[in-house]
Amino acid sequence: MATKKQDTSPQQKRIADNKKAAFNYFFEERFEAGLVLEGWEVKSLREGKVQLTDGYVIIRDGEVFIVGLQINPLRSASTHISPDSIRTKKLLLHKEQIRRLTGKIEQKGYTLVPLNLHWKAGKVKCEIALAKGKAEHDKRDTIKDREGKREVERAMKSRNR
Repeated sequence: MATKKQDTSPQQKRIADNKKAAFNYFFEERFEAGLVLEGWEVKSLREGKVQLTDGYVIIRDGEVFIVGLQINPLRSASTHISPDSIRTKKLLLHKEQIRRLTGKIEQKGYTLVPLNLHWKAGKVKCEIALAKGKAEHDKRDTIKDREGKREVERAMKSRNR
């Protein structure tokens, strides 16, 4: 009997992406943090019932938290718990990383932004970035570059027909 090979490509491991973050911020450094979750939240993540775009990261009392990450409970959630879909979740980082991030975000214009949620060795990880906000003209440049790439792709596609 043949065994089925599991697909472990990066696309398969992704749970959710924050596509707005790349449009609104320049990324300085990226970090991978563990996420403290409840059982029903993990089940909902497996089903893809998560929204990351409104989330942001804060540092409070030497601990890192993600606020605004919305995990919608499944309809089949247990009746003896009351799921809170926008509960503040703790992120797990090393103390040295937290100290370094604390010093960086105290500088003007820097913030911590969640980029994506993904699976790694059976655990849910959150990729966060130390980011600096883009000015309005930088956002216009991003849109212009994106439209230029689309036009080139269209031209190449029509040429190959």
